[in-house]
Amino acid sequence: MIDKTIKPTSAFWIISVLALLWNIMGIAAYLGQAYMTEEVLKLLPQGEQDYHNYVPAWVTAVFATAVFAGVFGSLGLLMRKKWATILFIISLIAVIAQFIYNFFIQTYVEITGVKMIWPLVVLIIAILLVFLSRKATKDGWIS
Repeated sequence: MIDKTIKPTSAFWIISVLALLWNIMGIAAYLGQAYMTEEVLKLLPQGEQDYHNYVPAWVTAVFATAVFAGVFGSLGLLMRKKWATILFIISLIAVIAQFIYNFFIQTYVEITGVKMIWPLVVLIIAILLVFLSRKATKDGWIS
């Protein structure tokens, strides 16, 4: 049985708070996309307008799943609960699904150069949060 007296490191707490803030920003991005007004949409280049107008419902659903699972996973870390790992894995799977759509399926916006950076950052952070939660479980910081 895991000894609940094992204290997480300061780095664990800092990363957990940053993970929560990161995922809250993800929710803001999701809400901004999901509730984008026609006026704002018309300001975008035509390719991006087409992307937003024709994005499949499943892509919107995986976006929501990724960010909300990430927020609740981050809260789980802060509460020292190992179910955070499951939520981070769900979030990672959703990020991968969205990544596949954006890079390999949609044809409205070309994802090259600078437009590749943020999706890759999101993917890397999602992977790192899974590893952090697994390490925290292994080290007895969460149970």
